[in-house]
Amino acid sequence: MAAATSSATRFLAVPEWKLGGGATLRELKVAYRTWGTLDREGGNAVVVCHALTGSADADQWWAPLFGSGRTLDPARDFIVCVNVLGSCYGTTGPASLRPSCDEPYGPGFPTVDVRDMVELQGALLRALGVQRIRLVLGGSLGGLQVLEWAATFPEWVEAIAPIAASARHSAWCIAWSEAQRQAIFADPDWGSGWYPADKPPRAGLAAARMMAMVSYRSRDSFEHRFGRREAAASLFAVEHWLHHHGQALTDRFDANSYVALTRAMDRHDIARGRGSLEAALRSITQPALVVGIDSDVLYPLEDQREVARGLPDGRLAVLSSPHGHDAFLLDAEALDRLLVEFRDEVDPRARARRVAGTAR
Repeated sequence: MAAATSSATRFLAVPEWKLGGGATLRELKVAYRTWGTLDREGGNAVVVCHALTGSADADQWWAPLFGSGRTLDPARDFIVCVNVLGSCYGTTGPASLRPSCDEPYGPGFPTVDVRDMVELQGALLRALGVQRIRLVLGGSLGGLQVLEWAATFPEWVEAIAPIAASARHSAWCIAWSEAQRQAIFADPDWGSGWYPADKPPRAGLAAARMMAMVSYRSRDSFEHRFGRREAAASLFAVEHWLHHHGQALTDRFDANSYVALTRAMDRHDIARGRGSLEAALRSITQPALVVGIDSDVLYPLEDQREVARGLPDGRLAVLSSPHGHDAFLLDAEALDRLLVEFRDEVDPRARARRVAGTAR
């Protein structure tokens, strides 16, 4: 039976799942959304991977990529986006209750990595009846997942587009992550991580988010948008903006998930268990569009050049933007043009159906 579009988040129940680190999780929930209809052969799936604090609601945070003639066309593709393991948007994570217990996992949630996330997503795609995946794409943490998808399921995935990501997390990225985690740990409400639901460590998580937002943009972006302009309460405009983003995250995200997911990102290394980095990249033979952002200070262009050089069928596309790492979200229309061109090149079915749709 063909799987059809879903306008709401759905859930897959997984009785038991063994993690790469050896721990076993029981009674998992996997939250996901789909758009479009799976064809009879199960061969028109496209997987979208989200970033650190993202959710399965890809049509909300990547809206410019959705629609007729665009990268993600529900009339052509069966699009799937899965909330990652360890998050707090429906998939089992630190805020979830332990099986047969009224207490959340909290800081006791088992260690997970990007490969764990991808392998669990693979189980979901199998449950949906997917036989072939035309494209896997995503930015930042999503891009790390994309590379794992290609390496873990080489016979399943036809093409990939990792965006603003690296083959392994650099010392630079790890340093940013650790500084953010220490801000959370320094919050007086953190304690041992077992905080009451009505009193999460808001100040620490807000500070962590403020640090992250600095790394997600560029100096030129800040100078152009804020300069030394002052805002209310004797704050510079850039301070006010950082405070806003910090507080906004505390209203929607769990501090333990933030810790767990940044640690998972730090452990990312496509070569782990696969020999040298060069050998691991050579084993990813699918057509790949590796997108880098010329103003990205978190995952600089050299990271994407390394990936594109190492992939047998990789090509580098540079998204020119003043907005830094977040350009894959803020300049999504320009990104969509790069991705549409790539899909037309590597997937004649995508081009034919896009042209037919335009003709109508």
